[in-house]
Amino acid sequence: MGKLYIDVTSPSMRKIPIAIPEFKDTGGNGEHRELSRMLSDIIANDFDLSGYFRALDRKAFIEGPEAGITRESIQFKDWSLIGADLLLKGGYESIGSQISTEVRLFDVLSTKQLYGKRFVGSIEQKRYLMHRVADDIILTLTGHIGPFQTRFAFVGTSTGRKEIYISDVDGHNIEQITHYSTITLSPRWSPSGDRIIYTSFRDSETALFMHDIQSGVIKKLSQRKGLNISAAWMPSGQELALTLTISGNPDIFLIDTNGAILKRLTKNWGIDVSPAFSPDGKKIAFVSNRSGSPQIHVLDLVTNQIERLTFEGRYNTSPAWSSLNRIIFTGSTDGRFDIYTISPDGKDLYKVTHNQGNNEDPCWSPDGRHMAFNSNRVDGSYHIFIANANGENQQQVTFCKGDQLAPSWGERMKR
Repeated sequence: MGKLYIDVTSPSMRKIPIAIPEFKDTGGNGEHRELSRMLSDIIANDFDLSGYFRALDRKAFIEGPEAGITRESIQFKDWSLIGADLLLKGGYESIGSQISTEVRLFDVLSTKQLYGKRFVGSIEQKRYLMHRVADDIILTLTGHIGPFQTRFAFVGTSTGRKEIYISDVDGHNIEQITHYSTITLSPRWSPSGDRIIYTSFRDSETALFMHDIQSGVIKKLSQRKGLNISAAWMPSGQELALTLTISGNPDIFLIDTNGAILKRLTKNWGIDVSPAFSPDGKKIAFVSNRSGSPQIHVLDLVTNQIERLTFEGRYNTSPAWSSLNRIIFTGSTDGRFDIYTISPDGKDLYKVTHNQGNNEDPCWSPDGRHMAFNSNRVDGSYHIFIANANGENQQQVTFCKGDQLAPSWGERMKR
């Protein structure tokens, strides 16, 4: 079968049917029986969210629970009959608080084993271990690693205030990291995935903070008079762009990670906000109303030339620039907000969401193969959705009380 080389940008991408039975207790001690279904469910959900696979309904499975996980013990005809192209078999053994899992992936038609590994960790790490399995299998089949060891940072309102939270990319393991009881906005993961910047009214005025997730150390980077908002990391992780009003007008400035101003990037009568760096750090996309309404513009940091990028719609904002060199943004043409993508040269405008409530604050996964945004399409509250880079496979991943807003997609978890 070899690598599938799935093109995640293809609008006609076929989801591969995969069967994922409950994991087998190979230890036989009967402890933690709930892991049998739980482990397989985590991987099945990851595969579903990836957009590459379609997990088959277990009610259709023919094989009995006595079957093993090795090639010799599998009746592949039973899986072919229900339409499975791939079969994932897993076993686990729990010893006290530890768990050892073995996972094998088979091509049903050829009966060839495509993947096999053992993972060991604490039972508390079960979600992390299964995310590793999912990422590893995607790497084996497609040539690029999956996104499931990455994290979200977002604004949540479950306490009645806007605080910053982090979670796994599937919406689990949510942790509140600010407790300011005020308005905190615009979280952005650092390129290295260990720090988050955000703007907060913690001290009654707007200030930009940098929060080290590992150590918990919080550093105030900017509390200049007026606004200190909509900051973004340069790809090097050594500099940031943000909007300040120290000159009287909202303009974009470049600062270092100690908060020192390095350069003023824009100077215009209009409002310039929401900078987003290109992958090489040589350009920024930003929002300006210098043309009369909020539109996306691109500033070349080498030549200082500015070009308007968006021309359709009266309100375009919140740009994010992917590592695969495509820009995503929020646009409004009929009073509703939708997600769009566009090439940096202004070509290939593509509308991602259609007649599904309001959809705002988009971001890209670190590898540029998936997107995330918040939408109120389900119950009126805003929740985070993810999709493939072409907008297919849109799925809700947060289900918390209140709103979950302004997602930022961070690099791989360090465990």
